[in-house]
Amino acid sequence: MYESQQITELLADWSKGNEVALEVLMPVVEKELRRIAHNYMRNEKNHTLQTTALINEAYLKLVDQKRTSWQNRSHFFAVAANIMRRVLLNHARLSTAEKRGGDYQMIGLEDENILSPEKSVQLIALDEALKKLAKIDSLKSKVVELRYFGGLTIEETAEVLNVSSPTVSLHWRMARAWLQKEIEKSF
Repeated sequence: MYESQQITELLADWSKGNEVALEVLMPVVEKELRRIAHNYMRNEKNHTLQTTALINEAYLKLVDQKRTSWQNRSHFFAVAANIMRRVLLNHARLSTAEKRGGDYQMIGLEDENILSPEKSVQLIALDEALKKLAKIDSLKSKVVELRYFGGLTIEETAEVLNVSSPTVSLHWRMARAWLQKEIEKSF
């Protein structure tokens, strides 16, 4: 079992161009990536994109992060969570696009459930609200991304953002209330 410090060292080595560090790192972080992806999929019930496909797409985007100077394992997982969010948003937008058949939806062969149009619309509304929040208060927006989408704890979020845990708790509560009101305006 790798400790947090060992993961941070592997991330630092990878940032310096050490491809062997990446080969060692990915199997080590796969379980956590799977947990984050599962958290997303739990929030997006009935999604056509499967957890493994989400992890694979995120992995491909993560290995392209060649200029990222990883601070620590929490920073890595925060970026991974953000990437997974973008993958799901792109998927939701494609599934609701008129040029893709409008109301018709693709059904995965291995998954009997599909993403309902309502869930796609809700995910897009949340993304739009988060963009507005980021313009008003970027810290609150980052807290939401890390907590809700990344599944990070308050302590892990505080570590990534370099603020105190009580600050994260306060921003988390305020951001959730603001987002709720903003999303309700959309419907």
